[in-house]
Amino acid sequence: MPATGAPIRYRIRASQPEAHLFNVELVVQTPDAAGQRFSLPAWIPGSYMIREFARNIVTLQARCGKRSVGLQKIDKHTWQAEPCAGPLTLSYDVYAWDLSVRGAHLDTGHGFFNGTSVFLCVHGQEDAPCLVDIERPQGAGYRDWRVATALPAAGAKRYGFGAYRAQNYDELIDHPVEMGTFSLATFRARGVPHDVAITGRHDCDLKRLAHDLKRIAEYQIDFFGGTAPMKRYVFLVTAVGEGYGGLEHRASTALLCSRYDLPCASVEKQDDRYLTFLGLASHEYFHTWNVKRIKPAAFTPYDLTQESYTRLLWAFEGITSYYDDLCLVRCGLMTTEQYLQALARTMTSVQRGSGRLKQTVADSSFDAWIKYYRQDENAPNAIVSYYTKGSLVALALDLTVRKATDGKRSLDDVMRTLWRGRSRVGDPDRAGDRRSLEALFRSRAALDRGHRVGAAAASLRPAGAHGRRAIERGPRRQAAEEGGQAGAGARRSGRPARDRRRRGKDRPGIRWRRGTSGRTLRRRHPNRARRCAPHVGQLGTALGPPSSRRQRAHHRLQARRTVRAGRALDERSGGYVRALAGSWPLGGAAPPIDEMAGLALSRCLDSAHDERKSTSAPPVEMTRSDHSATASGRRGVGHRSDRASHARTGATGRLQ
Repeated sequence: MPATGAPIRYRIRASQPEAHLFNVELVVQTPDAAGQRFSLPAWIPGSYMIREFARNIVTLQARCGKRSVGLQKIDKHTWQAEPCAGPLTLSYDVYAWDLSVRGAHLDTGHGFFNGTSVFLCVHGQEDAPCLVDIERPQGAGYRDWRVATALPAAGAKRYGFGAYRAQNYDELIDHPVEMGTFSLATFRARGVPHDVAITGRHDCDLKRLAHDLKRIAEYQIDFFGGTAPMKRYVFLVTAVGEGYGGLEHRASTALLCSRYDLPCASVEKQDDRYLTFLGLASHEYFHTWNVKRIKPAAFTPYDLTQESYTRLLWAFEGITSYYDDLCLVRCGLMTTEQYLQALARTMTSVQRGSGRLKQTVADSSFDAWIKYYRQDENAPNAIVSYYTKGSLVALALDLTVRKATDGKRSLDDVMRTLWRGRSRVGDPDRAGDRRSLEALFRSRAALDRGHRVGAAAASLRPAGAHGRRAIERGPRRQAAEEGGQAGAGARRSGRPARDRRRRGKDRPGIRWRRGTSGRTLRRRHPNRARRCAPHVGQLGTALGPPSSRRQRAHHRLQARRTVRAGRALDERSGGYVRALAGSWPLGGAAPPIDEMAGLALSRCLDSAHDERKSTSAPPVEMTRSDHSATASGRRGVGHRSDRASHARTGATGRLQ
């Protein structure tokens, strides 16, 4: 085994920006005597799909001193050099034309790269320290270019070209780099310097953006104990005409957004588009703790040569999706009404897809490599998002812990416990694993064996002898039941008590007509009952999207009357609303239950009504994206990470 003390040296420069080519030089002082092997990762952490980054390597040569060394390709992303005494130098060109948060992009306007796209891994020396020299492109047009990265400097000035370092290869590839004439804003959050680098045309109010991001950063740092796990943090923002996505890293995040999502100095009102961007930034910043340091056991260490399967993506992405907007409310950047509106849209998106009846969030996590990241026209009917439904499961878990402990503990305590232990959370189906999330929730909530953590019990376990209904029952019934088992025990004791649905002309989903014999006949309106919004079973007859303003007013009035009467909500998504009022996680006094339930219900119905007017089928707008369709308007809770991370760049592919 070769020594790992000598550093691995990389040099990268934008050799031909007009041709989108980076040139990388790699020097290994002590190569393997049997023939050194090199490989490029097949995927990037945080984006669970095989990307085959090696396909972008255009040329590759090796030499030992002045002597040329032969290279043999072993597989699609691995090469082996002929034995030599060293030092061994590799030189290769990388094509960079992927304007997303997960790859590399280079033109005459800017350059961006992730280490997984450009830096070859030296087999056997993954733990060796790495030195990287980032060179300025040649030409007068690049004199004003700067560098933004969280990589620790090893001689380079702040925002300057030069030498940077990393402790090992894993750290090297976890620091994306932006170079160009970007706008820059800085602030300090709990003593930690933060940079915001924005590339692309924009009219952003940098002072306001820095102020709002500081509030998010300080709240989340305090949430996890008051001490940040990084010495410096960088937001790398690419502003384009239309685009949306983000990818987390240990001390930075790469964000792609529309320039219209950024705050404008001439507009005082905070609109939904800006809240969308803040939610995205909050989501990726929360990942600094949850997934980058609290991570699945399957990701410790990462195996970037092939798929790394885990059933816990719903926890790491879903819980993060639950907290992204919640953090905005708690730090005063989002109102309660705006939060409930986003929550209602998330419920709507989950309920509208029949895939929720066919796949658990655990199965969705496991199959993300082949299903969630490779969606087609049948995706809404076959899969469920571990982002959106995962965020609702996290909400149900939070309410369960609050209710079981009379408000003394919450999901906040669970996350802090995980952070204090720096836990590697194992998959619940691995034998002998005592760190499963279900066990942790039990201990935090002081639950006995008879009280199954509803969402974890129903959504973590694959559907088997108990049937597919258990997939959907868990997180919905969880928020409505006073206690007891949400699984088989609940089936033995019968369904929760609820009013019978009214059988009359006011029942949504039914179209009435008079027959020739004078009898009143009824028939179900096509698609209405099946494609209805998330409904509140006990809130009267509000089961479908209203067809008129009068009917919408009727739904709101009936919702308030029903909740005032104290009727328990059934296991439908409205159960979240009632439990939310009883265990308000936003801080401060909860609004009146009738006001909040009526508001959330009306938001559900209005959003579904607007969607039905625009389309009669689930919106499936497939792009070259990591996840599902590009969300239109306000993205609901859970629509984060590097979803839809490609930008619309026009015919030239340049930033617009």
